[in-house]
Amino acid sequence: MLFRTLNDKHINEECGVFGIWSRTPFALAPVVYYGLYALQHRGQESAGIVVNDDGTFRACRELGLVSEVFSHEKLEALGTGGIAVGHVRYATTGDDSRRNIQPLLINHRKGRMALAHNGNLTNSSALRKALEDKGSIFHTTTDSEVIAYIIVQERLRQSSIEQAVASAMDILEGAYSLVISSPSKLIGARDPYGFRPLCMGRRPDGSIILASETCALDAAGAEFIRDIEPGEVVTISSEGISSDKSHCGKCPKRLCVFEYIYFARPDSVIDGRSVCLARQQAGTFLAQEHPVEADVVIGVPDSGLDAAIGYSNASGIPYAIGFTKNKYIGRTFIAPSQDLRESGVDIKLNPIKAVVEGKRVVLIDDSIVRGTTCRRTIETLRKAGAAQIHMRVSAPPFIAPCYYGTDIDSDEGLIANHHTPEEIAKIIGADSLGYLSLQHAMQMAGSSGTVCTACFSGEYPTSIPDSSAKDRFEKKIHSED
Repeated sequence: MLFRTLNDKHINEECGVFGIWSRTPFALAPVVYYGLYALQHRGQESAGIVVNDDGTFRACRELGLVSEVFSHEKLEALGTGGIAVGHVRYATTGDDSRRNIQPLLINHRKGRMALAHNGNLTNSSALRKALEDKGSIFHTTTDSEVIAYIIVQERLRQSSIEQAVASAMDILEGAYSLVISSPSKLIGARDPYGFRPLCMGRRPDGSIILASETCALDAAGAEFIRDIEPGEVVTISSEGISSDKSHCGKCPKRLCVFEYIYFARPDSVIDGRSVCLARQQAGTFLAQEHPVEADVVIGVPDSGLDAAIGYSNASGIPYAIGFTKNKYIGRTFIAPSQDLRESGVDIKLNPIKAVVEGKRVVLIDDSIVRGTTCRRTIETLRKAGAAQIHMRVSAPPFIAPCYYGTDIDSDEGLIANHHTPEEIAKIIGADSLGYLSLQHAMQMAGSSGTVCTACFSGEYPTSIPDSSAKDRFEKKIHSED
């Protein structure tokens, strides 16, 4: 049996999507491989690539990391093509079983379609029920298949796949960035709120790429062109690049603030804002809001490091690397016994004793959800000899569930809903605790009016579903067995 790592991250990642179109067919799978490798941080449960050779779709999709799923032989077997779509998955809706691996392959009356989705629909349950009532048979338990069915339904009424996607956007609610291959076109779409990122780039050979983050463009040898706008449908085909912006501006922009705090890679630029610099600014704000006398500032790898640098620069307290990270640990590993799983043993992070022993330490992390992970981290620092530990968090307190893809589907276990910061500090074993203010979290992201902060404020930009549990479709299936 596979178990979560002992230091499993408290916020789970989004999915990553990647697509490429080329006027001249060639072996696209290796390019997609490098793009997905760069997006591995967004999903480590499964990976898939679909190569489209003039309407013939070949797929390789398996559970595991990109490096585990794709061997040289498997990439070579995907052959050549003019379009390819890739996906790395973390299960926000639907379990992590093989049936839910993306890209999804759909056969319909007007052709085939491969779809990769990042995000989470808020009306997926209602849409799925309506489709099932009309006789639709679902093969997965993901809301991504709901999206695919709605697009196919609209494709039967519309004259093109891009018009079908645009029409589907009148029906879909919530967060979605899509990369879709039809037999002859590569389509990219971003929901009208722009909850999840999507960008476009061009390789020197003229091929066009769509990807969740700019770091994937870099890995694929592409130059950034621009971000896909919230509500935009972009189409790449032999006729060039076209854009449907009929849904743009219908909703206020609400990019998930956690893209900057945690999800995205620090070398990415999202909607014109450097992720690395945004995190450093969060650290600067933390130093202003929660100053403390200390000897060293350290960050929890990886998303706490840039904020720690910002805190150090603003406070004048020296920055140091306080942990060594085992880079060879995947998202899961086989733990030999229950005792070891429940102990304080951590094979992923280990404090550097020479850095923290006898020191007053400022510890920077990106968030506190339930408090279990940071409590264990603080315990390891105490064992390493830290004299004081002042925890600073580069996000506000979590008080509400997220319905747009972040794996927080209930407010029951959120520690900030039941305790004050002073109480939380005692629970996790810190000498003091300071959170980033909501105002500064919005400012860190570049503009206070363009990000979603619902998990910190409880104020949602859309209507919210009756059931948000990520396994709600599995529960339904089991109840009807």
